[in-house]
Amino acid sequence: MTANKTIATAVPVSDYLAAITDPQRRADCEQLQQMMQDIRGYKATMWGPAIVGFGQYHYRYDSGREGDMCMVGFSSRKTDISIYLVAASDKQQQLLAQLGKHKMGKACLSVRRLSDIQLPVLQQLIENSIATTRLRYPG
Repeated sequence: MTANKTIATAVPVSDYLAAITDPQRRADCEQLQQMMQDIRGYKATMWGPAIVGFGQYHYRYDSGREGDMCMVGFSSRKTDISIYLVAASDKQQQLLAQLGKHKMGKACLSVRRLSDIQLPVLQQLIENSIATTRLRYPG
């Protein structure tokens, strides 16, 4: 089995954020960092070269593949900010309907800028995602 590519690193999150050239994008990412830290008190950690992650859990799939991953996180991408969270429940879907302008994949919420969305709703989405992940992977 191949090794996981996305692992926690010792790279300072501040270096990653400082390298974001667009001032508004950098400010949005700094605000996300503070919000995600405040929710559970998790310290920000770089996961791979481009994900700012918070908390950690260990997963094991039926296939035998296992590893560690951040509970929630975000990354500044070319056109959007990707926010990594679980939004599969009916409650999460109701919150997404109230969020504002966004795109949602399987576990990736994409927003252009934080001013496009309702931040209290995003906070609830993040809190619910952490709770769901803790229930699913209690270890």
